[in-house]
Order: sequence, then structure tokens, then C-alpha cells
Amino acid sequence: METDKYEISLYKKFGKEIWSKFIKGVRNYKLIEENDKIAVCISGGKDSMLMAKCMQRLQRYSDVPFSVEYLVMDPGYNTVNRKKIEENAALLNIPIKIFESDIFEAVETVDNSPCYLCARMRRGHLYKNAQELGCNKIALGHHFDDVIETIVMGMFYGGQFQTMMPKLHSTNFEGMSLIRPLYMVREEDIIAWRDYNKLEFIQCACRFTDNYTHSADGIGKSKRQEIKALLTEMRKKSSVIDMNIFRSAENVKTATIISYEKDGQVHSFLDEYEEYEKRHKKVKIKR
Repeated sequence: METDKYEISLYKKFGKEIWSKFIKGVRNYKLIEENDKIAVCISGGKDSMLMAKCMQRLQRYSDVPFSVEYLVMDPGYNTVNRKKIEENAALLNIPIKIFESDIFEAVETVDNSPCYLCARMRRGHLYKNAQELGCNKIALGHHFDDVIETIVMGMFYGGQFQTMMPKLHSTNFEGMSLIRPLYMVREEDIIAWRDYNKLEFIQCACRFTDNYTHSADGIGKSKRQEIKALLTEMRKKSSVIDMNIFRSAENVKTATIISYEKDGQVHSFLDEYEEYEKRHKKVKIKR
């Protein structure tokens, strides 16, 4: 396939900002292994479309052989958004496969956390269809900003410290995994690539947010938008705030953690504290 200008811009104009960080994430977290068959899941937004172009180029030149399916799930898009996805896929030379679902209709009347339910249902449908195509992994377009926003949201609104992992084993689809190839790529650089190439992508395209379907960067009242706004203000005071948040999930000092959960079991600092006291009491008795 002839290399298009959109792909060329990835490694020439945005080589440092996008291509090198994409490769770094893939290598550092061992996201792709020999003979993988990966379903690159495309929502139609800027992130998943960029991911598709990166994966397309990587497959062509990688020393590690792997195959790709470009999978689009239509959860009930309106005609305009569906057409926009198809047009962009053709423009970017991405050979998509589209399958239908009725997820938007199913969650339309749900009052309690419809977005959470929608996301879970969409992921389940993607796993199922990817598995039917013989894939062992699905790739999602979450980027660096999604990762640090998740960390802050968890602390501020969930009362917990957690992060968005670069890869995960599926708990419901045996032998399947999820990977996030854009894990190290910043959203501002994705936006810059989009604007440089004069591309226009859909936004969420959900029936709840149909007014925010095209290339604007999105304005909303969600908790994630609140965190985005907060981080924007914090960056004015510190240029390293993003990396410090990210690295906090890599440099966890377990000796200073009050409690943590692993495999459904809660471990408290008191467990080791009391064990330490028992050991030292035995030493004193022996003396």
C-alpha cells in the first residue's frame, strides 16, 4: 500500500511527539508479541483514528510479525456520524469492518450511570466480535492524558489510588487481552496532528451529546472535564505536573501505604506492623 501524507506526517512532522512515544509505549509495556492478531477498535474520534494509522505503519515495518483488523462498532450512530466515520476511514486508507449493535438504545432510558454502562457494553461487544475474527487482543485509543486524569479522578472522586493500565487480561473472554498503544502520547499532540492535516473527526457521538459531534475539543460538565480544567490550571504553575502524576503510579512506596487491595483481599500496614512487634518480643524473651 502506498504511504499517504497522513502517515508520513506521523514520523516526519510529529516523529518526536507521536511516533517515538507510540513506539516507546509498545516496547516498554510489551504490548505486541509475535503472531498477535489485534483488533484495532475505532470509535471515529481523533484518538482511535490516529492509533489506527500508527498500527498500520508499525505492522508494515515491525520486526515482530502480527496482523490487524480495524474494527468499528456502530452502537446506534446517527446517519451523519456513521457517514463521517466511513469517509475518514477511506481518506486515511484504513480498511474498516463495521458491525452493528443497539447499545445507545439500550442505555437511553438508564438514569444511573448510563455512560459507565455504555462503556462496559461497548467493550464487551468489541471483545466478542474481535474473538470471532480470530483476534487475541483489542487495542483502544486511550492516551497519556486519559491515564493521568484517571489517577486524579480516582483520588478526588473515588477515594482510591488507581491508574489506567497499558494492558489487561480480559476476565470474561478467555485468551483475550486489551492494549493501549497510545499510552505515552499526549492529547495535545494528537490534536496538533489532526489540525495539521486539516482532519475532522466525530466526538462522542452519543445521543446524550449529539451537540458535540464534530471537531471541537469537547465541552462538558463531566468529572473528567473538571479534572481536565484543573490540570490545565496546574500546568501554568508547573511544567512537570503531568509526569509527576504519571510517575506516582510507578514509584509507589508500599512501606508508607495504609492499605492496599490485591486479588480481592485487603492488606493493611497493621499486618506487618504487628508481625514486626511479635518478632521483636520473641527476641527479647530469648535474651
